[in-house]
Amino acid sequence: PNGVAGSQSLTWQHRLSMMEARLQAQEDEITLLKSSLAEALRRIHIHDQQAPLLWQELIAGLLQNCLLPAGLMAFVRTTHFMRIVVCFTGSSRRGTYSQGQSIKMFIRGRPITMYVPSNIQNYDDLRMEPPAERLELEWVYGYRGRDCRANLFLLPSREAVYFTACVVVLYHINNRTQRHYRKHTDCVRCLAVHPDQVRIASGQTAGVDKDGKPLLPFVHIWDSSTLVTLQQIGLGSFERGVNSLAFSRADSGVFLVVIDDSNEHMLSVWDWARATKQAEIKSTNEAVFAVEFNPSDSCNIITCGKSHVYFWTLSGGVLTKKQGIFGKYKKPKFIQCFLFSGTGDVLTGDSEGNILTWGKSAADVKTLGKGAKGKTYQIMRQTRAHEGSVFTLCVLHSGALLSGGGKDRRVVLWSVDLAPEKECEIPEKFGAVRTIAHVDGEELLVGTTRNAILRGTFSGGFVAIVQGHVDEMWGLATHPSQNTFLTCGHDKQVFLWNAEEHMVDWCTTLEEAALCADFCPNGSVVSVGLYTGRWLVLDLQTREIVFDCTDGNEQLSVMRYSPDGSFLAVGSHDNFIYIYNVSDGGRRYTRFGKCTGHSSFITHLDWSKDGKYIMSNSGDYEILYWDVAGGCKLLRNRFDSRDRKWASYTCVLGFHVMGVWLEGSDGTDINALCRSRCERMVAVADDFCKVHLFQYPCPKPKAPSHRYEGHGSHVTNVGFTHNDSHLLSMGGKDTSILQWRVRREKAAETPDRVAPASSSSNCIPETGT
Repeated sequence: PNGVAGSQSLTWQHRLSMMEARLQAQEDEITLLKSSLAEALRRIHIHDQQAPLLWQELIAGLLQNCLLPAGLMAFVRTTHFMRIVVCFTGSSRRGTYSQGQSIKMFIRGRPITMYVPSNIQNYDDLRMEPPAERLELEWVYGYRGRDCRANLFLLPSREAVYFTACVVVLYHINNRTQRHYRKHTDCVRCLAVHPDQVRIASGQTAGVDKDGKPLLPFVHIWDSSTLVTLQQIGLGSFERGVNSLAFSRADSGVFLVVIDDSNEHMLSVWDWARATKQAEIKSTNEAVFAVEFNPSDSCNIITCGKSHVYFWTLSGGVLTKKQGIFGKYKKPKFIQCFLFSGTGDVLTGDSEGNILTWGKSAADVKTLGKGAKGKTYQIMRQTRAHEGSVFTLCVLHSGALLSGGGKDRRVVLWSVDLAPEKECEIPEKFGAVRTIAHVDGEELLVGTTRNAILRGTFSGGFVAIVQGHVDEMWGLATHPSQNTFLTCGHDKQVFLWNAEEHMVDWCTTLEEAALCADFCPNGSVVSVGLYTGRWLVLDLQTREIVFDCTDGNEQLSVMRYSPDGSFLAVGSHDNFIYIYNVSDGGRRYTRFGKCTGHSSFITHLDWSKDGKYIMSNSGDYEILYWDVAGGCKLLRNRFDSRDRKWASYTCVLGFHVMGVWLEGSDGTDINALCRSRCERMVAVADDFCKVHLFQYPCPKPKAPSHRYEGHGSHVTNVGFTHNDSHLLSMGGKDTSILQWRVRREKAAETPDRVAPASSSSNCIPETGT
């Protein structure tokens, strides 16, 4: 039997080697065929004006010496194969077809054919220039309170300092104006104000560039009056990001202590003016929430976090620590915050809802063991303060104390000896109290865990002066005739914003996540697409749902009204576009048809100016055209749509926006784009936290653009206001909305510049360069 098995094994090995040899021979033949075809195509291009059968003769002559299998050779000689060869000319960047000129771009190796409009005579002679318009950051909507602490301060200038995304905002609480510090390259995570109340330190998280390479975190120290950067420290020293930081106070702010986001939460002390590190040590593997210098001794530092309070001493460039002893008191899971009282004691707020008073005492041998030496910080008193965590503590000039609760959402005023005096409760929709800043008298600023900043008093209550989303956002719609816009996201919230007053007109909460939206052209209602295939129509005045419908069970990705408002197109992740007749001023909808033909989920769509046709993109990079008026039919001949005029342009794939794609893009690098109403520029939201502004049309690769930073996450959407005076951009995970003012520079028109699809009057204020 062993002999038989060995014989069979040899037979199989022989067969396998024979098959490998034949496969290699066929691969060689195919390579030869490819080279022969390439030569044939080159000669066809040279002699394309000669007799129609010349190219067939050339190919036949080149292939007659190829050793192809008989079946393959028979197919090669067929007319069908010759048609394939002609289409193969499109594999070059530019190809001339019997129908007209076309361009091909490639995404993930997939060719996408773009047909050149008939008004462009010579594609190669087109010149791409940056647009004459530029963007200036005017307003930042949002505040990062959901996962950051000690992130709200009030300066003597009456400016509240806080951050969201990559921007530190200085908001004047009386004048309602904003200034912005924008030198960070990724999300800001922490702030500290210098004892002089002018200089500010801000630390950021690590990021990645568009190639996936890490960007190192750092700390900037800057002047809040001039917004000039004074120093950068820690580049290359911090890992993952900057967790928390604080200036020393006993020496007028000479030193800065920083804790990074590494596993060991490295604690380092810096002479920030000289950018020199004085000391460094591993603090703990547990989470760290706060760090501060003792205000009367710059050699003493305190940190707190999960299951610990550490008291550090700096001596001779060496840091040593002692752990706070809980003794007979229950050790809380988290020490959330702390501060120094006027008497020199340390007060901590914890996850049990208690305020603990710590003081120095001789080491307790029973607790610490025989080796215990010197004085340690131990709990002197426990004060019951809140139900749930104490998230923040704030000491007033009088020595009184303010505390903010998590679960109970209360702000409590305590006397110097920790007797409760006043309290109030923050409305539930704003979340828990994250931080408190004292304004004057009884007036306070309160930052919340649902990304709001409130202003008010114990007696008069609180109102929101800053609001924002608390989860990833995708839906953005701008009003057709007013300076308002609507946003929606995974947090189930829908906000209507006033772009002139920079405030929320109204906010409502839905039953599920909302991903897309569009205003009816009459401006009275807005449709919102949800995560489950359901979509709603809201009345802008009453906020009531006037229509409710469901198409499929997949998430909706785009809602788009036709220019006259007679149709609504609903793009879904089930690969279909649902078309509805619209009546009664946008309050009544009846199914008209369904566009069927995409092989992947719908990503973007636009209507033609006459309201009869739709252009759509899908997740597998298809560009399809539909005759809606003719019964939602797929237009097989895409060449016929090359001259069609589009009422909007949000499709990321198309001839007019081909130049916005970087070479080597994988198809997900651009999340959204939007053409301006006057059709001179196109804004692009990319996956690398950037907003770009290109000229429109933009049909050539490597087109120049103006690039703008500010977001700390992928930019999910962009949109121009009704008169192109402003651009809105949304960050995904950073939950911020940036409002950019559009400025037009005076520039002479050049004859080589691509003409817009249609002429429009200038609607943007011009400024000198």
